[in-house]
Amino acid sequence: MASRRERVSTLPRLQLLLLLLLPLLLVPQPIAGHGGKYSREKNEPEMAAKRESGEEFRMEKLNQLWEKAKRLHLSPVKLAELHSDLKIQERDELNWKKLKVEGLDEDGEKEAKLVHNLNVILARYGLDGRKDTQMAHSNALSEDTQEELGDPRLEKLWHKAKISGKFSSEELDKLWREFLHYKEKIHEYNVLLDTLSRAEEGYENLISPSDMTHIKRDTLASKHSELKDRLRSINQGLDRLRKVSHQGYDSATEFEEPRVIDLWDLAQSANFTEKELESFREELKHFEAKIEKHNHYQKQLEISHQKLKHVESIGDPEHISRNKEKYMLLEEKTKELGYKVKKHLQDLSSRVSRARHNEL
Repeated sequence: MASRRERVSTLPRLQLLLLLLLPLLLVPQPIAGHGGKYSREKNEPEMAAKRESGEEFRMEKLNQLWEKAKRLHLSPVKLAELHSDLKIQERDELNWKKLKVEGLDEDGEKEAKLVHNLNVILARYGLDGRKDTQMAHSNALSEDTQEELGDPRLEKLWHKAKISGKFSSEELDKLWREFLHYKEKIHEYNVLLDTLSRAEEGYENLISPSDMTHIKRDTLASKHSELKDRLRSINQGLDRLRKVSHQGYDSATEFEEPRVIDLWDLAQSANFTEKELESFREELKHFEAKIEKHNHYQKQLEISHQKLKHVESIGDPEHISRNKEKYMLLEEKTKELGYKVKKHLQDLSSRVSRARHNEL
């Protein structure tokens, strides 16, 4: 039988997991019972080897979120992005279930991280019930920068770049993607800050001060470190936008895709050997090519969606069927590439993060 001290020491961990699971309880759930959406049969891989016909995911809670997202009328590109995020979440959760069976997450740290990641996804796509958290944008150039960028500094830089004559139409398209990427980084930072702040407030309400030190050290410290890294990246990103907007693109630039530029900047200040850094550079080139391919399919998906809406308004069954088939093929390919890009980004980011922390 466990001693009294052992029983008490498990209390903060249980409270922590209950607190992090709270936002998920806001998602409508069916009455508990055999075979319910959150039952073991529906959510554990050993009990659900095959997906039911027509379902996107093996885990029923993710299917429920997917159906909810489709009712929000997100753009096809945004919906495909969500699908990729949920696929990554599903992969990580199923892997965690195997670790749990083997007793490799006794302190609940990995489970807490998974719950946090899902909360971030809920906030990112407006699935948490907070209307101000959803961020919608298109990779396509927009005339309405006030609505798209939402930041006077960015609007001013973009306007100057457009009238400077230093950019070709292709370069302007590339610069626009950098502006949107910067805006998305700010949005991601705010989402993380909000979820972390709410979690900390909950800890203080549920846990005594003597327990807070241990919880913060083991669960929250890494999140604060992540926030600092993201803030540093935001500041560097704004400096880069200012430089490029005023000077134009340098023909000798190593990379063009914003996410790759961020990774390369971080890698150069990480604890990599010269050989490791060169290997990482080559992998980033492959990653950039993968992103460019994904961007191409995203644009084609947008075009196909607009064409399908036009054909449906005319009402020609043959044209509707043909265009719908093409749209569905593009949608599946975009989802598939989106998953590969996000998985590759996750792997590369983890490598850089480990190298940077080893240095510290």
